[in-house]
Amino acid sequence: MAETIFGHPFRRFFLGHPPILGNSTALLDWLESPTSHILKINVPGLNKDEIKVQIDEGNILHVRGESGKEDNFGKDTIWHVTERGTGKGDFSRAIELPENVKLDQIKAHVENGVLTIVVPKDAAPKLPKVRNINITSRL
Repeated sequence: MAETIFGHPFRRFFLGHPPILGNSTALLDWLESPTSHILKINVPGLNKDEIKVQIDEGNILHVRGESGKEDNFGKDTIWHVTERGTGKGDFSRAIELPENVKLDQIKAHVENGVLTIVVPKDAAPKLPKVRNINITSRL
């Protein structure tokens, strides 16, 4: 049976608040291997010191970038089109991770304008949220 986006572990990516903030497009690819989730995010012009990756409450992976660079055209410059942003490269992405991941083993690296985040899967079975309790005649 095909899974809808409403039951998908990354539903926040599809249904949450706008995943792109600021002027950066910060395009994202998400791949899943048998052992991990792999996220690739375009971060052109940003280095590792200008990117922050953290896990917030509720297994939310939050990725932020800010270059801090300003265009030096002067205050008398008139902008007609700003498709590439205004020079700051700010962005923010929030993605709800599935429950079966190893949060303490997430790794990230940036190379050639692409941030790669590897989120390993936890192969250990989780206790089901609903459990039947055996009833006896005595405690």
